[in-house]
Amino acid sequence: MSAVTHHGMGTGRVTSDWPPLTVAELAPILALYPKLGPVRAVAWHSPRPFAASGIVTCAAGDVFVKRHHRAVRSAADLEEEHRFMAHLRAADAHVPMVLADEDGRTAIESGNRSYEIHAVSSGLDLYRDHKSWSPIHGRGHGRAAGRAVGTLHRAAAGYNAPPRRTGLLVADFALFNQPDPLAAVAERAARRPCLAAALAGRPWQADMERVLLPWHAALAPHLKALAPLWSHNDLHASNLLWTPAGAVATVMDFGMSNRTSAVFDLATAIERNAMDWLFLTDGAIDIGHGALAATIIGGYREVHDLTAEQAAALPHLLPLVHVDFALSELEYFHGITRSEANAELAYTEFLLGHAAWFATPHGRAFVDDLSEGLA
Repeated sequence: MSAVTHHGMGTGRVTSDWPPLTVAELAPILALYPKLGPVRAVAWHSPRPFAASGIVTCAAGDVFVKRHHRAVRSAADLEEEHRFMAHLRAADAHVPMVLADEDGRTAIESGNRSYEIHAVSSGLDLYRDHKSWSPIHGRGHGRAAGRAVGTLHRAAAGYNAPPRRTGLLVADFALFNQPDPLAAVAERAARRPCLAAALAGRPWQADMERVLLPWHAALAPHLKALAPLWSHNDLHASNLLWTPAGAVATVMDFGMSNRTSAVFDLATAIERNAMDWLFLTDGAIDIGHGALAATIIGGYREVHDLTAEQAAALPHLLPLVHVDFALSELEYFHGITRSEANAELAYTEFLLGHAAWFATPHGRAFVDDLSEGLA
């Protein structure tokens, strides 16, 4: 087999951190699902970086299989996602169906690995090779993505599970949703040795005070608008399947789902789909696409209310929406994959660089235009 690659931190592909799925590996796992029949082939390997996944052909048809290292996702972690997805499906949201084995388990552990098996969802995978940090293709798709976020928020109503137990590679806004974010970061690092080790030697308090705290001060009066809601928190174009007419057929990949807020989820959709982060520089290039952001918000408002308080909070949240996950990536690269080069990128470009861009003239214009459009 030729080497399997995945999307790296930049514009190119790199050798995968995790071994690719194989027929020999999957045969005993999928034997727990006898209705699928024998495994015949791994038909496609996903380029997504944090797990090994792909389309697997069995005698009864194709399924989507995702394998995680248990240090990243245990079976219990995956079941949190699956319960949320089941709630959404019960509310008629178009999300993948997770298959259960004969004992009713939706996540299987074997050695240091955890597996989940999904039915193949309907829709066209138009963004299969699309990088996460690059804009969606046009306003029509932007509007459809916004509608998808709003539809999920309607379906999520009444789901009151506690926040995710794992703090690794899930979305959150626990650190800057309180009066003293630096104390919150220090407390988290005290509980997570790999994060503490990744921050050691870096002037993170001074960096956050300089880059992040001004945005926190602007957001602070609006924190009351961030009412808790379980959300997808990673709705970029490549996590969507499409109809031929350009509507969203299925929303996939709930790996970052968590109890955040509607405003957080909508801000994340804007950051994922209306910013050209792969071309982030010192601010000389305008990487923001305000028209796309406006269409995402417009699509959202077609299916779900956005209160005046939420609209006021959204522009101020946008420069901070990535912070918790960037710290989680820093911990992951330092402690799990042991890539100091990627850890440095997570700290310098993701944690600090994204927020710093919003302080440039282009970034401030983006926030100001968004605020004016939401007023």
